[in-house]
Amino acid sequence: MSLRNYLPPLASGLLFGAGLALGGMTDPARIRGFLDIFGAWDPTLAFVMGGAVLVMAVAWRFVPRMTKPIFAQSFALPDRSDLTPQLVSGATLFGIGWGLAGLCPGPGFAILAIAPLQAVVFLASLVAGMALNRVMFKG
Repeated sequence: MSLRNYLPPLASGLLFGAGLALGGMTDPARIRGFLDIFGAWDPTLAFVMGGAVLVMAVAWRFVPRMTKPIFAQSFALPDRSDLTPQLVSGATLFGIGWGLAGLCPGPGFAILAIAPLQAVVFLASLVAGMALNRVMFKG
């Protein structure tokens, strides 16, 4: 695989990380403030999420017209067969962890440049959770 193949995902990752940092998604206190709807609720992240939904709504209008992605051989779109009890339980654990830590994987990587110690603790926990999932569900 040539360097050219890595440039689109690298550029996408950098753009995504910049968007997360600019939108405040790398601040755990801000995330917890958004999720604390019965306390000191901070609704500002709703605008970040609304912006993301708007971008994806436009993108989804173009996908049916395309025969393949620009930088890949084929689409890998989920369908209802992907909705399994493991996915639902994993999503639930993800949400609980996001609420407790105030970080999800994207911002966890993005804060490597801002708060490396906090990022390392989060990412080590993420890797441990992924390893535990592999042991429990995939043998």
